[in-house]
Amino acid sequence: MAKVIAISNQKGGVGKTTTCINLSAFVALMGNRVLVVDIDPQGNTTSGFGIVGENKDNLKRTIYDVMMGDAAVRDTVCKTTVPGLDVVPANIEFAGADVELMSLEESREKVLRRALAPVREDYDYIFIDCPPSLNVFSVNALTAADSVLIPMPGDFFSLEGIAQLMNTVKLVKKHLNHALEIEGVVMTMYDGRSNLSNQVAQEILKWFGKSVFKTRIPRNVTLGEAPSYGLPVVQYYPTSKGALAYMDLAVELLRRDGKKAAPLTNLASYKLKQAVPAKKKNEKTER
Repeated sequence: MAKVIAISNQKGGVGKTTTCINLSAFVALMGNRVLVVDIDPQGNTTSGFGIVGENKDNLKRTIYDVMMGDAAVRDTVCKTTVPGLDVVPANIEFAGADVELMSLEESREKVLRRALAPVREDYDYIFIDCPPSLNVFSVNALTAADSVLIPMPGDFFSLEGIAQLMNTVKLVKKHLNHALEIEGVVMTMYDGRSNLSNQVAQEILKWFGKSVFKTRIPRNVTLGEAPSYGLPVVQYYPTSKGALAYMDLAVELLRRDGKKAAPLTNLASYKLKQAVPAKKKNEKTER
């Protein structure tokens, strides 16, 4: 049965979608059956896997249809270029679904959990990309999940927002999902040369202890470029520092679950795009 992990942070711009796309891709490439559920109305995870443009706008079935009870999850699944990885997509149609869900008299927070139940035997992992706010979608994700993975960049505004998220997790655990646990905290956009990043990392370690992943995701230009090609970074620039970091994170996650997880060999063979956009003159970014 699949382990369901909600990737959540109530603050935007923390690397949540980047983490969902790239962590799930590596977990799949390491031999697991993976489903990614996009419940962010922006649909960035959907685009990040190459479901873009006209195809994204005219999808016959999306997470909206699932949440409205008009389709089963299996009816919405889209295959990706990553072997073993499927996506339940989202598009702008989903933006108004929160109002419709709020009109339900009861159990509106459990719609996603009920919808995922029939497919949990089909996968090893289900990752849910949550919206960057507290609404009925994020509550649905936390209610459906076994655990929550929290991306945290190295700035103090993120530290301020973590208290809100933990309060939300506490309330969901108390009233809706008694089994909900903290999967862990992963430091994103990390710059080891920055005193601020190191200070924030120390504060997170004090707060969460062993729940903090040892792997830290660096600031890396390829992590920002890959979504414009509709590819996870492992298929765009597999030997970049960003790709190597997410590979290490996937290994760490699997080992925590007691699963055999060796780093992938011959990473360069996973590249699908031959051309990498040239860096601007004097651009000081690291791949």
